[in-house]
Amino acid sequence: MDYLKAIEKRVSTRNYLGIGIDKEKLSVLTDEIDDGNKKFGLSISFLEDGSNAFNTFGKSYGMFKGVRSLIVMKGPQNDIHLKEKLGYVGEKVILKATSLGLGTCWVGGSFERQNPIFAVSEGEEFVCVITIGIVAEKKSLIGNVINKIKRPKAIEAFYTSDNAVPDWFIAGINAVQKAPSARNSQKVQFSYNDCIVRASVPDSYRFDLVDLGIAKLHFELAAGGSFSLGNNSKFQR
Repeated sequence: MDYLKAIEKRVSTRNYLGIGIDKEKLSVLTDEIDDGNKKFGLSISFLEDGSNAFNTFGKSYGMFKGVRSLIVMKGPQNDIHLKEKLGYVGEKVILKATSLGLGTCWVGGSFERQNPIFAVSEGEEFVCVITIGIVAEKKSLIGNVINKIKRPKAIEAFYTSDNAVPDWFIAGINAVQKAPSARNSQKVQFSYNDCIVRASVPDSYRFDLVDLGIAKLHFELAAGGSFSLGNNSKFQR
């Protein structure tokens, strides 16, 4: 698939039709989830009907409509890179879903986190969810407001450098600019010093490391190459 096209097309969707995903598309998505789980030692799962975590008059009221299916982001509690891995794998699933014409949205707190459907096994940690499904034509009121006030940072705000940067680096930063982030904060920073690329985040908010994984994936897909795990880790091309 063309990941760069998916990056351009992806938006955060908050209004769904509330119906299931067809079997062929679901098979593609679960294969992607399984691949990520095996590669990174995670336990991400697809939940066909998680609507009751979004339907009550509470945190998600007015924020989301028609939510049915969820991707539950979880993994080993003792994995120091858990959140970064979840961000990386989850965003790759999101881009796959985008290529299939489905809508998605990262959700950290606007739902009932204590709902029994999110119970985990001993030693596991539940971090967040991704809503996924068929997009309703009409956007929710909150979705319209968020889209109107959302303004990405300028490209230059995403990185520092000690010299002129190559075109492939700028291509990576352009893709990072389009990456989703908690509270639309876009806190992940890149550096290009002595021809070495690094990515880091303050880790002052509970989802910052998830955002680090998301941003690293976007950069890798556009620039070609890969980061090692960890905050302020190096990029190899």
